[in-house]
Amino acid sequence: MRAIRVHATGGPEALREEEVPQPNPAAGQALVRIEAAGVNYIDTYQRSGLYRVALPFTLGQEGAGTVAAVGPDVTEVKPGDRVAWTGVQGSYAELVVAPADRLVAVDPPRRRPPSASRRRRCPLPPRPHSRRGARAG
Repeated sequence: MRAIRVHATGGPEALREEEVPQPNPAAGQALVRIEAAGVNYIDTYQRSGLYRVALPFTLGQEGAGTVAAVGPDVTEVKPGDRVAWTGVQGSYAELVVAPADRLVAVDPPRRRPPSASRRRRCPLPPRPHSRRGARAG
């Protein structure tokens, strides 16, 4: 699988796309196929060496995706579930192994029926009509 890894601290040039072995979930873990990865300041702090992390490492601490496999004794999620997480290192990759109890279920996206009118979808009430020069009160 492909991952964005850091072998030495530095600027953006320290990022390397690499082929790494696919991880396997152990007891209490789930393997998630990543569909979206969060990009945050902490990633730049870790890459630059401001926050120390054992080298080499895969960047990214949050994301969302679909559970591909689960380890033994995992009851929180099952393959096919859509999930999101934070605080799990390694989200700049195609797959991540995460503790199952750190994953949060994400509902599938909902689509509005094409017949829904603009006014019904608008979260704010329509703007009140006013006349120029009208006095309040």
